[in-house]
Formats: sequence, C-alpha cells, structure tokens
Amino acid sequence: MFPDEVITISKKGKREVRNLVGKGRFVLYNYLNPENGMDEEKKKRLVLRFGDGHTEEYFIIPTSDGKRNLLINAAEKEGRKIWDGKRAVDLEELLVD
Repeated sequence: MFPDEVITISKKGKREVRNLVGKGRFVLYNYLNPENGMDEEKKKRLVLRFGDGHTEEYFIIPTSDGKRNLLINAAEKEGRKIWDGKRAVDLEELLVD
C-alpha cells in the first residue's frame, strides 16, 4: 500500500508510515532579559505557518533534566515584533516567502 521509502521502524519494533501533516514556514524565537541580553528562561516560541495560511504556535520548554523539551500550545497574538539582532521585525514579515 505504501512505498518502502516512507516506512520506518519504531523503538518498539512497529512498522510506521511517515505521513506529511503540513508544510510551510516557521519562526522560532526565544526570550532574553532586556537588561543583560541573556537567555535566562531557556524557553522558546515556535510559530508555524502552514501552506494554506493558518498558523499554530507552541512554547518549547526544556525539562529539568535538560534531555527533553515540553511542547505547549500557545495562544496566537497579533502585532508582535521580533528582534533580529539589528532591528525590530514584524512577525508576519518573517513568515512571508
């Protein structure tokens, strides 16, 4: 039914198909302390823009052991600017092709 190129084996030995759910563009940003520029929280925000135009947003938070990350749904916000190292850039501008 599926070509062998899309079949993978899970850690439990189960055969699985790698199935595309969506594709598009993304922006990943973190949160810095404005006084010293340090990444103290270690959390990130991932904004996904799918090919059909809808977006999904998630917080990526490292677990205490540092080996894994927790992905939490985040509410979408309008009118955000992101620091690109030189200037404030509108998030929507970063998500455009």
